Amino acid sequence: MRTIARAVPPRPVLITAVVLTTAAGSLLLQPRTAGADPYPATREGSAPDRRAALAPAGAARRALTATVPRTDPHLGYPRRQVLSPDPVNPADASLKLGLTPYHALAPRLNALQRLGDRVSVEVAGVSAGGHRLYLVTVTAPETAHQATAQERMRALIGNAPATAAKSPEIRSTYKTPVFFDNNIHGDEWEGTDASLALIEQLATANDTKTTDLLAHSRLYFNITANPDGRIAGTRTNANGFDLNRDMVTASQPETRTIRHLTIAEQPAVMLDLHGYVNGTLIEPTTPPHGENYEYDLFLKNTYANALGMETAVNDLGYTPAKDEVSPPQIPFRDQAEGWDDWPPVFTPQYAAFQGAVAAHTVEIPLQVNNSAYDTLPTAELRRRAAINVSVAGAAMRATLNYARSHRSSLIADQIEMFRRGAAGAEQVPVSTRTVPGVPGIGPEDVYTTEFPRAYTIAADTAGARLVTHLLANDIRVLRAANGSYVVDMHQPKRGLANALLADGRDISDRVTAMYDISAWSLGRLWGATVETAPDLPGTPLTPVSAPSPVARVAPHGDLRLRLTDPAEFAALNSLLQQGVPVRRTADGSAIVPNTTAARAKATTAAHAYDVKFEATTLAGVTPLLLPLHRVRVAAAVTAGELFALREMNFEVTPVSTDVLNAGFDWSKADVLFVSTGLEYGNLTPAARKALGTFLSAGHGLVGRGVTGAALSTAAGLLTAKPAEGNEDANGVVRVVNSGPVTAGAPPHTFVYAPVWFTDLGPGVRVEQSYATGNPLVAGHWRALADGSGGPVAAAGRPSVISGPHAVLFGTEPLFRDHPKGELPQVGRALFTMAHASSGSVEESG
Repeated sequence: MRTIARAVPPRPVLITAVVLTTAAGSLLLQPRTAGADPYPATREGSAPDRRAALAPAGAARRALTATVPRTDPHLGYPRRQVLSPDPVNPADASLKLGLTPYHALAPRLNALQRLGDRVSVEVAGVSAGGHRLYLVTVTAPETAHQATAQERMRALIGNAPATAAKSPEIRSTYKTPVFFDNNIHGDEWEGTDASLALIEQLATANDTKTTDLLAHSRLYFNITANPDGRIAGTRTNANGFDLNRDMVTASQPETRTIRHLTIAEQPAVMLDLHGYVNGTLIEPTTPPHGENYEYDLFLKNTYANALGMETAVNDLGYTPAKDEVSPPQIPFRDQAEGWDDWPPVFTPQYAAFQGAVAAHTVEIPLQVNNSAYDTLPTAELRRRAAINVSVAGAAMRATLNYARSHRSSLIADQIEMFRRGAAGAEQVPVSTRTVPGVPGIGPEDVYTTEFPRAYTIAADTAGARLVTHLLANDIRVLRAANGSYVVDMHQPKRGLANALLADGRDISDRVTAMYDISAWSLGRLWGATVETAPDLPGTPLTPVSAPSPVARVAPHGDLRLRLTDPAEFAALNSLLQQGVPVRRTADGSAIVPNTTAARAKATTAAHAYDVKFEATTLAGVTPLLLPLHRVRVAAAVTAGELFALREMNFEVTPVSTDVLNAGFDWSKADVLFVSTGLEYGNLTPAARKALGTFLSAGHGLVGRGVTGAALSTAAGLLTAKPAEGNEDANGVVRVVNSGPVTAGAPPHTFVYAPVWFTDLGPGVRVEQSYATGNPLVAGHWRALADGSGGPVAAAGRPSVISGPHAVLFGTEPLFRDHPKGELPQVGRALFTMAHASSGSVEESG
């Protein structure tokens, strides 16, 4: 069905409901059908995920420690680098499709460099699985002097945009940066092959358009943003992360590489190649639009480039009857809602904050992954893949045409975006007057915000982590005389600063459905004390390039570690793994004894994790508070939860229904954590008996969501009934903390498919409740059609409960490893339940 143009209301809805679930548990969005073969686009969400993560610990260690290489921007082009070959891998999933396997990339890139002096190859990073990430730059040759001049102009645009706007040198000689990101979802392969073909063409073509393009542009190609997934044929990387949901958190090395490239190269135009939606989906998006963008500048260029891509794809001549390829669709024009650009977790939306005034996701048409990969004949898969490569190539060439013909206005708009931020200028609401040439703009497209004059951040472990993250995103941070940090919102990248630090907005009444998360506030969820300020402090402010270290060990007496931050749990687990005797106080803190050996190891841990060991007179020798021991966690959890546990240095063994049925050695575990992938009813009798023996021996359960609660009920651990909210609801909510598990936790948390608990039995303690009134601060949470499942139904209800043998969460404290300030709740729960048999759980029972 071909939908009507957006200029003619009412507009159709791209996602009317989330109605399908794949065997892997991923939700399927239902775009409009077009032609004979409509392929839905996959939406990843934690709440409905039924898969237990099994990522290896080595991938987590690599992600937690990997750094992004820095290339000297003053080096000329070409930048030659001969890549060593990778071992041939006959199991590479690309081979079945007739596409380029990962092991063939290094030889291919070496060959492309030999074609002339336009192609440069650099290793931009390493994936979680240990594979090299390749950046290819195509441009006319530059001397070191010329490259230095380009870097100087780029910095002037980003740092002093008012001056840059007046620069004749920039107008005449600055090269427009264009960035192509490929294969960020590993089983959406074809962008890589389209890029390789385009690079080869650009390397040798001598027509006037090509030489003019390369003389006035730098073209950057992230050849495969997810080599782990490309090889394995998976959407995710080796840690099980959807990298196109990680740009705000940047927990994975692949996303940190993309972040660095968008900052260092400052692209004015960006394309992110995906699949599969038939017809080809080309952004800009439906509402809601991110409220922190300079959206008038963004929409002007993104819509115009989309039209060019649409024409280029249509000019390929594919038809529904002949090729099963439907005409392209532009969500902004063709749909009412359901494919939005609200959260900057997606690569193009993040790039828009870094200067991309034209940024797109492009979803190529013909499905070759998931069930199609497993069931279709190889010849059919290769036919589809070849068409997809052709479509991707057409979109990329059209983008280069737009960049070449609009060079001056693209750079002027990028400068204007940064100028508004630096000057503290008001946003310009979109309308047919402010964005001429874009039809159908209505009040539903207007999203703006009021920027505070500044934010202040307290100087502690959580504050230092947040400041480090802001600086990594190229956000300017100042240090006040009292030691606190200040973010002056008169800065070029104020949009990103506000997107990260602000609460966000409750948009439940603006749209019926969201594509992904609707709130993510680091100011509320990362554990730091963040406040808005109407003015800058009157005392001197000093720019910082790194936060001041927090690490400290009191010089005398026993040492106290508060355990209100994930870094403190990482330090505690490190000490326990080294055999340091640690005890716990009634408030949940850890006490390290005043011995020479323990102090030495505490000092090492303090500096390794940037935490503070305070002096204390609490001895931690209450009979009920026995010494802590290493906590070994058997975990049936999502990928984000598994990674967060490893970030806190817990020893984790992934489990699932299948793992338990195969015969799991419970002597390797002290506590069980379940949120997904472990169904009691699907366990064999032997597996049930082994699990029952483990739990009856005093080992406890930490559960999240309905899956964790169901296991608790089946095992008879805790009397409570879980109530399910709208499964699409997500956001930042207000909570009231009332128990030891949540001691020191922020008064806000994150929910996705929120759960609360009713019918509590004897001995069940309420650790946390949703706030009264409307607990939703920011996000999207509607009641169901019958009035149930909304925030009003959850208000005042328990969100976290505990008993002697179980702790249950109805919230998402580890969601995608993002809400850093919430992680300690799970850490405390795990230690409480791991020591259940010792009697030390009385404090939470």
